[in-house]
Amino acid sequence: MTGNDNPVLCSVDATVARITLNRPEKRNALNDAVIAGIKEGLRKAAGDEQVRVVVISGAGKDFCSGADLSALQKIAGASVAENAEDARALLELFLLIRQVPVPVVAAVTGRALAGGCGLATACDLVLASVSARFGYPEVKIGFVPAMVMAILRRNVSEKRAFELITRGEELSAQQAKEIGLVNQVFSDETFAADVDTYVKRFEQLSKQAIALTKGLLYQIDGMAFVEALETGADVNVIARMTDDCQEGIAKFLQK
Repeated sequence: MTGNDNPVLCSVDATVARITLNRPEKRNALNDAVIAGIKEGLRKAAGDEQVRVVVISGAGKDFCSGADLSALQKIAGASVAENAEDARALLELFLLIRQVPVPVVAAVTGRALAGGCGLATACDLVLASVSARFGYPEVKIGFVPAMVMAILRRNVSEKRAFELITRGEELSAQQAKEIGLVNQVFSDETFAADVDTYVKRFEQLSKQAIALTKGLLYQIDGMAFVEALETGADVNVIARMTDDCQEGIAKFLQK
C-alpha cells in the first residue's frame, strides 16, 4: 500500500522497512483495515532479504489512540463468534510481530493509548519522543486490555502491570522508560533523526544472528531452566554453522 488514501503506508528505505499508520485525522485509530495493513507490511518485510529492521510509526501527531468509534460500535453489536474473530485478528498481529525474523521497532510520538499502547508494547523495541504518552484506559469503558496483557506482564513487574491496567492512567515517556515499557527516549526536535541512527545500527550486525537471537529469546519464555539451556545449546550449534558466523570468526582470527 503506497497511496495517501490508504490507512497504512508501507515502504522500504535501504535496509529499513517503514510501516506508517495513516489516519492522522482519527489519531491513527485501529480498525480492521489498519490491522490488516500492518500485517501485510510485516509479511512483506519478513520476505525481503534486504530488510534488517521494521519501524512502525504514526502519521501526524499521534502514534495510535486505540480502537476507533466504528470499531467500538462493531464490538457493541457483535455476536460472540464475530467478537472472537475480531479479537483473533489482533492476536495474529501480536504473534506476527514476534515471528518476523528482524527487530520490529515502535517509534512513538504523541499518544499511544489502549490498543495503540498494546501495539507499541507488542513490538520488540519501543523508542519514544519525550512528549509521548502511554496508557491502557480500557477499564474506563468496562473493557480489558486482554491479549496484550500476556506481553505487558513480560515487560514490566506484576505490580506495575496491575497499576497500568486497572487504573487507566497515562504515563509520560520517561515514566514508561523507568518501568521498562520503553527502551529509549529521544527529544521531540531530533526524534526522527535519532530513530534513524538507532535502527541503522542493525545494518552493521548479522541478520542471521539477530533472527536466531530473537527467535530463541521468545521461544524460551515460559520454559523450565534446563529446557531453556538445552534449547539454547541447539541454537548455539545452528549459529556456529551459519555463513555469518563462519565469516565473522574468520575475520576475527585474521586480525
